[in-house]
Amino acid sequence: MLTRFSDIDRRFTVMDQLWRNMDRLFDEYEPGRPLAGRRASSADEAERLWARRWPQLSLVDGGVNLILKAEVPGLGDKEVQLSIHQDVLTLSGERKLEVPEGYFVHRQERAPVKFARSFTLPCKIEPEKSTATLKNGVLTVVLSKVPEAQPRQIAVKVA
Repeated sequence: MLTRFSDIDRRFTVMDQLWRNMDRLFDEYEPGRPLAGRRASSADEAERLWARRWPQLSLVDGGVNLILKAEVPGLGDKEVQLSIHQDVLTLSGERKLEVPEGYFVHRQERAPVKFARSFTLPCKIEPEKSTATLKNGVLTVVLSKVPEAQPRQIAVKVA
């Protein structure tokens, strides 16, 4: 059976879209893999690309404060550092591979990583009133807003 060239071309287009979607999926969920469109030339470069987007976090506005949640599995309070300079929050830390003396590593899926992520906060905060807790691998940071940045209620009067 003869097929037209356009049919073959369409199949390649669909396969290319599938390949790109699978690549994006693995980029999001496989930590050792470099970002889409950027192929690492070495293991060190792959680790640097991965550390740029780790840990995954979310920042939500709770009205009177901002709440940051970051997933930092395997890290304790001594391995995580938070710093605030003006309106920039920096989260940094390091996860090291610790092998007990006399043991050998046969398989290592959790790589040691050193990370630092900085981002601009949407409003001014009071660092003295902010708190951070680490529980079950989730870092929760409550950043208290300055009074000027907090929402206010305006009373409506009937004229």
